[in-house]
Amino acid sequence: MKKPFFIVLSILLIFIGCNDSDKIKEEISKVPLDLKIERFDRLFAESGEDGLPRLRKMYPYLFPAPDSVWIAKMKDSLQIELFQQVGNTFNSFEDEEESLVDLFRHIKFYFPEQKTPKIITVTNDVDFDNRIILADTLLFIGLDNYLGAQHKYYGGFQRYVAKILDRKFIVSDVASAFAKKVVPRPRDRSYLARMIYFGKELYLKDKLMPYAKDEIKIGYSEDEMDWAMANEEPIWRNFVENEYLYSTETRLNQRFLDPAPFSKFGLELDNESPGRLGRYIGWQIVRAFMDNNDVDLKQLLTMPAEEIFKKSNYKPRS
Repeated sequence: MKKPFFIVLSILLIFIGCNDSDKIKEEISKVPLDLKIERFDRLFAESGEDGLPRLRKMYPYLFPAPDSVWIAKMKDSLQIELFQQVGNTFNSFEDEEESLVDLFRHIKFYFPEQKTPKIITVTNDVDFDNRIILADTLLFIGLDNYLGAQHKYYGGFQRYVAKILDRKFIVSDVASAFAKKVVPRPRDRSYLARMIYFGKELYLKDKLMPYAKDEIKIGYSEDEMDWAMANEEPIWRNFVENEYLYSTETRLNQRFLDPAPFSKFGLELDNESPGRLGRYIGWQIVRAFMDNNDVDLKQLLTMPAEEIFKKSNYKPRS
């Protein structure tokens, strides 16, 4: 006799959840947003020497060096080729613009106090460590870092670096830059605290990029995402059995948190694994916590890792 009641209750809860989700989606769609995206990379490539004074006036913060430096850059054959490659790949920026508008509309909904920056696309000599720079009112996107994993410019990079130098990761990288502004660095030096720090960043992407695939949020390929999901239980068991959770050993960063070609368990399966699996596990812990607790997004970001872990009732998928 009890079974039908629980079935009805489950359906009712799903229905309520869908209604709440639809309501939030509708509210976000109505958030007013004044987002400006300017293609400085294209303006600079097309301006010529005569147009340099105008560009300097429009973008004074981009011209710290004297004109002679920029004129030489305009005439340099490698720079000319770089501008051409970027121009060919990003002849249109409409898809990215639409996705960036959606991202910043979500940011404005959850963080109304945050300023919406002006977005300026540039080239930065393939400096992938600085492919996204977010200041208070300016956001720079180095488009020459998103030409596709197989592009000749990235031939000297390791595969795990080159694979994320693709335009499909632009919005995710922008979301990561924003997350670094609002997710406090952990004071606790434990491996658990560091995992959950990255888990908060990835959960924030769940909210800011609700239509993106999980592999885009974390920077995996589809195969790597499948591997992480299929091996979540043994990964977690390895962390627990080796007593990593409360360890302050900094080498765990290199093994499981920092960008790397694979994670380092010291087992034969290492070469099959993607890097940064500690971040993936931290993400699942934070997701479990939010599923099991009534906490808003801003509260989550400032909560201690230990409290999140204990109240998450996290159980890895097997």
